[in-house]
Amino acid sequence: MYCNILAVAQSGWSPSSLPARGGFVETLSHNLGVPGLPADHYRDRLGQRRTAHDALTRLDLRFSQARLAAFALVVLAVGLAWARLVSSWWILLPVGALTVLIQRHDRVVRAREAAARAIAFYERGLARIEDRWAGTGVPGDRFDDERHLYAKDLDLFGSGSLFELLSIARTRGGEATLAAWLKQPASCAEIRERQTGVTELTDALDLREAISIVGTELAAVKSDALIAWAEAPALLSPSWVRWLARALTVVVVITMALWLTTGNSLPLVVALGVQIGFAWPQQKRVERVLNGADYAARDLDVVVELLEHLERARFSSPRLTTLRQELATDGIPASQAIADVHRLVEWHDWQHNLYFLVLSLPFMWGTHIAWAIEDWRRAHGVHIRRWLIAVGEFEAFSSLSAYRFEHPDDPFPELVEITPDATRIGLFEGTGLGHPLLPASRTVRNDVSLGHHTQLLVVSGSNMSGKSTLLRTVGINAVLALAGAPVRAHALRLSPVAVGATLRIQDSLQEGRSRFYAEITRIRELADLARGDLPLLFLLDELFHGTNSHDRLIGSSGVLRGVLDRGAIGLITTHDLALAGIARALAPRGLNVHFEDWFDGGEIRFDYRLKPGPVTRSNAIALMRAVGLDVPEEHSS
Repeated sequence: MYCNILAVAQSGWSPSSLPARGGFVETLSHNLGVPGLPADHYRDRLGQRRTAHDALTRLDLRFSQARLAAFALVVLAVGLAWARLVSSWWILLPVGALTVLIQRHDRVVRAREAAARAIAFYERGLARIEDRWAGTGVPGDRFDDERHLYAKDLDLFGSGSLFELLSIARTRGGEATLAAWLKQPASCAEIRERQTGVTELTDALDLREAISIVGTELAAVKSDALIAWAEAPALLSPSWVRWLARALTVVVVITMALWLTTGNSLPLVVALGVQIGFAWPQQKRVERVLNGADYAARDLDVVVELLEHLERARFSSPRLTTLRQELATDGIPASQAIADVHRLVEWHDWQHNLYFLVLSLPFMWGTHIAWAIEDWRRAHGVHIRRWLIAVGEFEAFSSLSAYRFEHPDDPFPELVEITPDATRIGLFEGTGLGHPLLPASRTVRNDVSLGHHTQLLVVSGSNMSGKSTLLRTVGINAVLALAGAPVRAHALRLSPVAVGATLRIQDSLQEGRSRFYAEITRIRELADLARGDLPLLFLLDELFHGTNSHDRLIGSSGVLRGVLDRGAIGLITTHDLALAGIARALAPRGLNVHFEDWFDGGEIRFDYRLKPGPVTRSNAIALMRAVGLDVPEEHSS
């Protein structure tokens, strides 16, 4: 075992460095429907990584002790040599040993850190499978938008959100791509391409793990600043200035050789004077080039390992193949191009050594490096944006594929294209719909069918009966489907739709808006959206509940009739029994459904099962009494 661990440490730890069960990944692709199999696989690998981490920790301790002993031998050898008891050459032996130990120890430390990140990767995966994930991942708060038509309503971002459940992205670009997929529905062709890519990556557990153990600094990469540096106009120009710099360096070399051979220093002094006069006006621009490359190279060095993993991968799906091709320019892999600029920055860093600085100044070392960096920017700078976008898409694909691997019972939806004309009506037919953010043990599934026969469901029921959860369930599954992900359902057929909701409408003291005004403003936005190219899927919670029943009924009927005439489909909830008449007024396009409740031993009970027809009673008074409010049995005038 220790021989294996030492070999791993010396070569650099990777997910495949330790033995795994033979053929398991290949078998997995044929058994994704077997309950518990992803969790078993995660536990198997988690155990291996913990074993490796423990062994590497012990090896780390041994190297620390060995380094301390080697350092003591160095001190001893120096002391003995100082006392002239041994030859000074004996110092080289412990110094050489200490050098080798430092190099090997560094590899062990890096391998242990990689093993720790792999452990965290599988622990988080198990937490997702076992519904313990809320609050353990990246919430994606920076993508939240109060004005987005459904992001806050459907809990796309924040603690316990859909983004936190899905995202295993390591870069800010990957997180941004996944967030964009969730916030903007894709076309049918795009969704099918994503589904194909997600399917191919579902069993690519080695690749996902390899990406997960790339250095911890990935999230700190400043993509915008990196792209701005890469695409900025050239700071050094015109090209003849570079050739003049080269000529002056040659002249300095010749005159220096002349001085060393003849002792005549005048030509060298003149050449150096001319060189100083040439270089001084350019010095600030040269320093800007060198400093900019130094900062950019740090970020590029962080992503290069991730790029190398993706470049080595081989894909068959068209979208993933195209993305991989984006990581090469004229046959040169992105990682190799980054290695070139890294080498230039390292050469410049040599100038931080005082001795090298003194020797390099006469040869205009920094100027030549700056021109080489500008050449690199001209050749590769325009491609950095494309590389980062490709990496971000890979990470979004990886996140969705991890979700599919961990939830093998969640199928891909069937996409149904509709004719973009005035008569087009949206489609959403789901059986066994569940909410992916709720623990599986507590999820009650329902069927929802919206389309040509029924465009509107009026969902009535008492408080806490499940009305709002049903709207969120429909909405979040639509979001998953339109992002190219599997859905929490037994089956789902839908057309591309534009989603809009009013589940989390709030008043605003800062903007001086009431909740009712905020709601009617949102509904106006949804009505405008219904006039677009895609049918609207609306999810309206307690529609117009901020006004009286008379105005509420008239306003709701008018708004709903208008959007239904434009092909919209959707659900509204109400606990106002008078609003059940909306479905009758809009029949046959409207239909009443409800959730029931009952009291058992003084406690209210719900089954969260959707039933036909309107609800016939309310639990509000019973709830008031249940919490101890003094509500009389009867009211008299």
